[in-house]
Amino acid sequence: MNPKDIVRQGYDKISYNYRDDAGNGMPSDYAGWLAELALRLPAGAPVLDLGCGCGLPVAQLLAERFAVTGVDISPVQIERARTLVPAAHFVCADMSTMAFPAGAFAAIVSFYAIIHLPLEEQPALLERLYGWLRPGGYLMATVGHTAWTGTEEEWLGAPMYWSHTDETTYLAWLTSLGFTVHWTRFIPEGDSGHTLLLAQKPGGKQGDKNE
Repeated sequence: MNPKDIVRQGYDKISYNYRDDAGNGMPSDYAGWLAELALRLPAGAPVLDLGCGCGLPVAQLLAERFAVTGVDISPVQIERARTLVPAAHFVCADMSTMAFPAGAFAAIVSFYAIIHLPLEEQPALLERLYGWLRPGGYLMATVGHTAWTGTEEEWLGAPMYWSHTDETTYLAWLTSLGFTVHWTRFIPEGDSGHTLLLAQKPGGKQGDKNE
């Protein structure tokens, strides 16, 4: 099966196992991460939640202060997001084929979503994200810490596909595009983990570049 079909059908099936309507489900510190990003953005700024799932908790938290657009490949997740976070705008689409105007967003957030895209498509996606950001805009994302591509046949109740390279390669891709990477953090998960990063497109007057 096509990897994207595995991801789409998987999240359609396990949507409520991953996160219920009360926001309970897979553990995360999304609120803490988003609080750090919010300090760098003006109220009402346009923010993209890429791989938004059902909208909880990321789009919901962002929508309290910002103009949020969420994108997800799963129709079930998007249908739930539109109900659970009516203040945001949601689109059901493959992130690799999505199009937005240049400079459309002050920030892009993508938690545990880019790593569902086949690795060979990820550099082009990152280039598009760079273009969608306004000068001074931020990218906060989780990417791979070590390289791995594969499918787990039973993940929360359905098959699921992931594909990611290592942290060093992601940082090289980002800096080659022009991003300044302010920091990275290892986020443990089981016997492995992921890398959380904050990167910024140069220019503009958003936030404080001095870390």
